[in-house]
Amino acid sequence: QVQLVESGGGLVQAGGSLRLSCAVSGSIFGLIAMGWYRQAPGKQRELVAEITSGGSTYADSVKGRFTISRDFAKNTVYLEMNSLKPEDTAVYYCNFRTSGPIYWGQGTQVTVSS
Repeated sequence: QVQLVESGGGLVQAGGSLRLSCAVSGSIFGLIAMGWYRQAPGKQRELVAEITSGGSTYADSVKGRFTISRDFAKNTVYLEMNSLKPEDTAVYYCNFRTSGPIYWGQGTQVTVSS
């Protein structure tokens, strides 16, 4: 059974940094993309960043501040978040897209205080 386990969320002041990690347990086949989504209260879940074999894409709101990376050996994807703003406050979910199932993590809360 595949599970995605996130860590690294927390409370930080505006301008601060956090690093999220998402580790996979179990075997994944046909991996296409690894990504991070977020959902703020009362809002729809939105794509923050995604990484594929062809490169990375970012939401306009995080470009230049967030960096997505991955460690193939550890089956882990990371999201480095710098210059955090109160509007970045949300539950962050990692997401693995495959040629078959789509996998989601349980979510980790990120709160940015002003």
